Amino acid sequence: MNFTRWSARLPGTQRRAAARGTDRGRTPVQRGESSVPAARGASGQHPDPAPAGVPALEDFALPEIVGSLPALVALVYGPEHRVAYVNDAYAAAFGHRPPGTPAAESCPELDELGLLPLMEQVLRSGKPRTVKSRRIQSGPGGRGEGSYTVTCLPAGRGDGGEETEGVLVFAADVTDHADAAERLRASERRHRETAVTLQRSLLPQELEQPDDLRFAATYQPGGTDAAVGGDWYDVITLGGGRTAVVIGDVMGRGVRAAAVMGQLRTAVRAYARLDLPPHEVLQLLDGLASEIDASQIATCVYAVHDPTDGRLVYASAGHLPILVRDEDGTVRRAEEPTGPPLGTGGWLHTSGSIDLPPGSTAVLYTDGLVERRREDIDEGVAALERALAGATGTPQVVCDRLIRSLGVTAEHDDDVAVLVLQHPTRTGAAAELFHNAALDLLGGTEAAPRARAFASGVLASWRFSPELHDLGVLAVSELVANSLQHGTPPMRLRLRRTDRRLIVEVTDGDEHLPRRRRAETEDEAGRGISIIATIASSWGSRRTPGGGKAVWCEFALPG
Repeated sequence: MNFTRWSARLPGTQRRAAARGTDRGRTPVQRGESSVPAARGASGQHPDPAPAGVPALEDFALPEIVGSLPALVALVYGPEHRVAYVNDAYAAAFGHRPPGTPAAESCPELDELGLLPLMEQVLRSGKPRTVKSRRIQSGPGGRGEGSYTVTCLPAGRGDGGEETEGVLVFAADVTDHADAAERLRASERRHRETAVTLQRSLLPQELEQPDDLRFAATYQPGGTDAAVGGDWYDVITLGGGRTAVVIGDVMGRGVRAAAVMGQLRTAVRAYARLDLPPHEVLQLLDGLASEIDASQIATCVYAVHDPTDGRLVYASAGHLPILVRDEDGTVRRAEEPTGPPLGTGGWLHTSGSIDLPPGSTAVLYTDGLVERRREDIDEGVAALERALAGATGTPQVVCDRLIRSLGVTAEHDDDVAVLVLQHPTRTGAAAELFHNAALDLLGGTEAAPRARAFASGVLASWRFSPELHDLGVLAVSELVANSLQHGTPPMRLRLRRTDRRLIVEVTDGDEHLPRRRRAETEDEAGRGISIIATIASSWGSRRTPGGGKAVWCEFALPG
């Protein structure tokens, strides 16, 4: 097989080959050509002929050129891809290949690179094909191991014919580039795994489950091509039967966003312990977000559920609206008010509310659940509303159904956080464990004995033990006396029983919150709150909307 009579055809060379065929046998002078290809200048004149002694391309032997290339070159011919030639680089990498033998038998490296089907395509179509960065294991003696980018070119006889009779395999060793790319990918994977681990460690490992609500949450990081964001959620029991929920999204990626998220989540828990209205919590968070990192902006919604009111009171900093599904499947959207994201500053946040009656389900979520490229985010929220309308079951079941309905997979392009809370409907024996009673405290000092008598009768009807009955009446006496002495009308006593605790709460119109202090031996007052702190499981106070305060205490029921 005379290799010098073969030619590889690149795209667009067929017409030039045909033109050469019509001039075959004529000298360059007869064809009006010089031994050096002409270059057309601006004036259309041909350049001067090459100086004497400058060799033309046809003066070089093709095997010598190909043989000296650092790239691996092999020529195969016929339907069985029999070996016609391999250059020195190929032989050094994989060993000598006997001419005339089928490539499938004598060139296992071509099969390992997956080139045999590709060579078949080139032979049939006459069009070149390229594969990038294919990996091959070492052959005998450890030769040939590495990554190669391979181009298969159609080859034909050098007589000007158009028929493809063979394939020229041109392989460039790109092992260094492939290894560098793999190291970069490995580094990115480690960075992402670190961010995901940090993100998950900063989220609550187990959600608190208050008496009146049931919660479930899901966090799913974006796919391998998406950097981890700063999505977070939390559930915080405030005492007195009230519960706070929060969900947010730091607008950034990677470890930095996760770290900022962790700081914000910790701050929310600290501010929540102050039992402030939702808009005041966001006001404090807004200032903190600017101090943490002025370049990091976060959206957030913070809401508080009070079982006495049966509502969610919330404030939003640029976050998507809370959705509430009623027992009949109707979905409502908490639209207003919404302020700018945290960290922007200069905005006074306000609170709104949405009813959360028994049998309803509320969903808080981040934009990864509803935002899609080339689609308005309102369409995503509408799709979530439709999915929520048909989602029934436990909070975890609702979470899973929403994730599936919105098409969130392991390769999703953004982080997703979903928090579902349900206010269950209780009937039968379960309903008997939940009771409420209230009394308006009218008049002067005679309100105290009326409050004690009312509490004694209510606690007896709830079948508490004598010890818990007496402690409850004592707590009512101390809280009412404190309110009568330091508070202003209107005053109200509330008793609440759940399946886990007894809650006693007294409200009045004065905004000054009580504090525990050490009473001296000769003091006649100042011991009320100390007594409450001693006998109760927990106690606290907060300002109420519209002015005034509430002071409460809890007693844990025996298990």
